[in-house]
Amino acid sequence: MANTISIFDTTLRDGTQGEGISLSADDKIKIAQKLDLLGVHYIEGGNPGSNSKDIEFFQRVKHLKLGAKITAFGSTRRKNSLAEQDSSLLRIVESGVPAATLVGKSWDFHVHTALQTTLEENLAMIYDSFAFLKRNDVEAIFDAEHFFDGYKHNPEYALSVLRKAQDAGADWIVLCDTNGGTLPSEVHDIVTRIRMELNAPIGIHTHNDCELAVANTLAAVQAGARQVQGTINGYGERCGNANLCSIIPNLQIKMNYRCVSDDQLQSLTKTARYISEIANVHMPVAQPYVGNAAFAHKGGIHVSAIMKDSKTYEHIRPELVGNKQRVLVSELAGQSNIISKAQELGLDINANNDKTKQIMERIKDLEHQGYQFEGADASLELLLRDAFGEMKEIFKLESLKMIVEKTNGSGMNAEAIVKVNVDGQTVYMAAEGNGPVNALNNALRKSLEQFYPSINDFHLSDYKVRVIDEKDATAAKVRVLMESTDFKNTWNTVGVSNNVIEASWEALVDSIRYALLNMSKIDNAMDEPREQFGLVNH
Repeated sequence: MANTISIFDTTLRDGTQGEGISLSADDKIKIAQKLDLLGVHYIEGGNPGSNSKDIEFFQRVKHLKLGAKITAFGSTRRKNSLAEQDSSLLRIVESGVPAATLVGKSWDFHVHTALQTTLEENLAMIYDSFAFLKRNDVEAIFDAEHFFDGYKHNPEYALSVLRKAQDAGADWIVLCDTNGGTLPSEVHDIVTRIRMELNAPIGIHTHNDCELAVANTLAAVQAGARQVQGTINGYGERCGNANLCSIIPNLQIKMNYRCVSDDQLQSLTKTARYISEIANVHMPVAQPYVGNAAFAHKGGIHVSAIMKDSKTYEHIRPELVGNKQRVLVSELAGQSNIISKAQELGLDINANNDKTKQIMERIKDLEHQGYQFEGADASLELLLRDAFGEMKEIFKLESLKMIVEKTNGSGMNAEAIVKVNVDGQTVYMAAEGNGPVNALNNALRKSLEQFYPSINDFHLSDYKVRVIDEKDATAAKVRVLMESTDFKNTWNTVGVSNNVIEASWEALVDSIRYALLNMSKIDNAMDEPREQFGLVNH
């Protein structure tokens, strides 16, 4: 039977220390519920009492029926004081959490420089704090800050810190590579030695400053660590924390450890993308296991091979982590790419089909104009379905007008006016926005929502403009890439024009076309079959 590894998620605490990440109490509740469904064992929510958001989170989360242990974060008592009178420790106990993590110094340099106290007083701070938690029936986790640096500098003192926490009753001793500068071989050797010195179970907490956080975590587990701490998508201070989206599948699929159930593992990709949306941080497309390009294939030789057997160029089946194989199509792609993509969509196509050659020529021509379909798979799917006559008309644009106005002393105001024909009905709609594209999006959605209420179930999540030929300056052709999401799926569309509004319109319409085409439930009030929800070319 596989050994079980305890997963400790600190996205809501350490992850929020990453640049550009700020979570409201509502955000934290939503993420905690998603993490619980993923099957993590501990969810570190923050410091109860340090700020109003964390206070609200701990008050609300205890009313949820979660399987994970909600964990509070704090530090050892202040120097030259009593644990019973330490406000941070008292708030942890008063919050009613079943578990708490306390960070303490294990590097003598930090004791002298940061705490400005004696080595003996630091040991007393650790012992008193954990003894206090245990007297109050709180599961106690010791995060030995800067442990690996401390051990390399003064192994006797670093080890005495761990023993002091263990003697006080700490349930877990977590070794922290706080500066992220330790190598995997060092982690493995040090954890192996520490295991022989302690009775308490060991955990590992690493940072990614050398791009080694995941490797260091795996090395620690191989050496005997049984709790891993990390964040979803590797969020965290500086270069981030160890990425649980890589650690969990590596441990479970590659190393035969048990972290979560197989069904929970299959929710990993959706969990990662959901949390990236809540955190408002764009996920790198090439992120291992859960990224949009993690199982994407572009080279014609690669695609030809995976059509025979996916193991030729995929290290696991993407479905194991809830991801999917993608075949990218561009002017560099071979015929195999087009065939694979079309077959994935259920289209009747083969190498001897003249339509394949026509489509390939069409794609090459569009990419010559500046379109880029490898980053806009939704637009590519629509292009293929259009070529096979599968798209039906849902609306026609009759006219579009943009008004952008700036008055002295005020900001720029944008208004879009669209006139569309939906099933023979003319709809005239105007809407404002904080910019021309936002106004255009608002106006088009308002025009269609009375016919397709599910248009409100998804939104634009990213918008990029790239100048294709810079030498043409302000007259240059631009490529607009849009990303849209319904919190479960993400899709990308593209538009190209000398006019940024027209390019944005193309990408926007494709986004809506694709969403309605693939919506499993358009609306309870509508009973038309799925295939009706196509759109004409724009």
